Amino acid sequence: MSTCRATRRPWTGCLEAASTGSDMSRTRIKICGLTREADVDVAVEAGADAIGLVFYEKSPRAVTVERAADLARRLPPFVTPVGLFVNATPEAIQAALAAMPNLTLQFHGDEPPEDCDRWSRPYLRAARMAPGFDLLDFASRFSHAQAVLLDAFVDGYGGGGKVFDWSLLPPSVPSPVVLSGGLSAANVIDGVLKVRPWAVDVSSGVEASKGLKDAGKIRQFCDAVREADRLKSA
Repeated sequence: MSTCRATRRPWTGCLEAASTGSDMSRTRIKICGLTREADVDVAVEAGADAIGLVFYEKSPRAVTVERAADLARRLPPFVTPVGLFVNATPEAIQAALAAMPNLTLQFHGDEPPEDCDRWSRPYLRAARMAPGFDLLDFASRFSHAQAVLLDAFVDGYGGGGKVFDWSLLPPSVPSPVVLSGGLSAANVIDGVLKVRPWAVDVSSGVEASKGLKDAGKIRQFCDAVREADRLKSA
């Protein structure tokens, strides 16, 4: 079972602590869309708490279950694999869980609450932020989600590397929040200080090209998150 390194709590336990307002001193880091062993190794070395494995075939970052399992086996204890699904069949999700029993699920499509809850597994639910979107209602409907992942609204699925308007966020969300959408080392400090998320999620902002990560950018991003935490607590 993966744990948060600073507290030696399971990743899911850290999410539960966040929902009660405790254990908020450190912003957790998820590096998403990994496809290569070297990128997994760099993410771990740089201090990522989780890696994202994409099971959406239309994505340039998509991996098969077999490939994902190979990558997940490289993770040390305390770093969590997260599987990203978009309107996937139950069979596809079950196959991923069978190959990676410690997989946290991330739903990024049009899945209703009952389809997310049916697995009795920790999961993140992506919210596509746009003017008029009722995040409080969304979080209430997905009350069993371990966290709500905030992403930009674009055509199709995923945030497209776009930053959404952070001022759209209500002052209090009844779920731990994962900030995503167009993050990079250049803007994540501002995002952490303004939004105060429980975690941040980056993909295109640490890439050399789609699906291929840049080691230097991963390290810079993780360093920037730690700097944001230092400024937050100063």
